[in-house]
Amino acid sequence: MVRTPIPAFCLSALLFSLSSVLFPPDRLFAFPGLKGADLQVERVAGGLDNPAAIAHAGDGSNLLFIVLQKGKIAVLDGDRVLPEPFLDISSLVSCCGERGLLGVAFHPRYAENGRFYVNYTDRSGDTTIARYTRSAGNPKTANPKSAAVLLTVGQPYSNHNGGQLQFGPDGYLYIGMGDGGAAGDPQNRAQNLSSLLGKMLRIDVDKGTPYAIPPSNPFVQVAGARGEIWAYGLRNPWRFSFDRRTGDLFVADVGQDRFEEIDYQPADSRGGENYGWRLMEGNACYNPLSNCDDGTLTPPIAVYNHDKDGDGHCAVIGGYRYRGKNIPPLDGVYIYGDYCSGRIWGTARDADGRWTVEELLDTPLSISAFGEDGRGELYVADHPFARDGAIYRI
Repeated sequence: MVRTPIPAFCLSALLFSLSSVLFPPDRLFAFPGLKGADLQVERVAGGLDNPAAIAHAGDGSNLLFIVLQKGKIAVLDGDRVLPEPFLDISSLVSCCGERGLLGVAFHPRYAENGRFYVNYTDRSGDTTIARYTRSAGNPKTANPKSAAVLLTVGQPYSNHNGGQLQFGPDGYLYIGMGDGGAAGDPQNRAQNLSSLLGKMLRIDVDKGTPYAIPPSNPFVQVAGARGEIWAYGLRNPWRFSFDRRTGDLFVADVGQDRFEEIDYQPADSRGGENYGWRLMEGNACYNPLSNCDDGTLTPPIAVYNHDKDGDGHCAVIGGYRYRGKNIPPLDGVYIYGDYCSGRIWGTARDADGRWTVEELLDTPLSISAFGEDGRGELYVADHPFARDGAIYRI
């Protein structure tokens, strides 16, 4: 285990990264009480093959589950990766690039029913949502023969697969779907309510066969629309999460050529938000180049450029609103990063209700995912193509 001192605020750096930038101990940041006091981060585990997501089961086990893009889910028990994977469906998965085993979510009653759900690209290149159950004899492994496919969505191209799964505070399963790929969403699927691509879906996995559509979904009564749709206008939502305290939803949507964005939905929303793609990229018109917003679009709360000042940004990686105990000044700050630049930011509302963004850390990591453990502490996955991947924590 490697421990590296870094500034506390950068802790939000999520403590995960081995920092390449140290801030003066007396530096103050936009978030009240946050300053550059020394903290430590530790490298928890290495030797991981393409880590793409981090999740916990919510069962009090304190285990972390690391989704490996080629088709396995590893178990992190403390600072040790168990030799036997929790699940291995490599034979079913098409990898890599933006394809692969991309997400896992555990049922809110996982401790009782042992059910969990995965999002993967199948051998035909389509997105598949499937349910599995843990093994009866070993809670640290799953039963690979328990598979039940809930949903398959055709992917016209090999990118923009989305991949995130999360259960919301309402008990429904949310699924982030990319627009199906190619540059500029050529068929405008993200704006087409008859397509599941470019959407946030919400389904009830406790009713129906293989699932039910919640009657409160916003487009259930709209002719020609898919009832599963909860929100739309997304290009490639690479990670979304719910605030464990308030239920607010944050979505990181990867941009086309210029802008990356963070979208937001308050907990009391009834759904139906249009986050703008392909009409807009970030806060700028995309297609058409002008007069793209008729006032019905929901703008992002945070936007950054790909190459402002040569920073080398390329793809936003969504994180979590911090609700742990180890860094009180970060309470309520939403943390996110960029895959190419390794930079990590935080955003929170100021006293006037406006979203304030601050860079928290410049790291050498190839950030592919953030994760939250059962206590609300944060982790980050390093997914470099030239070397083994790793997980970092405070």
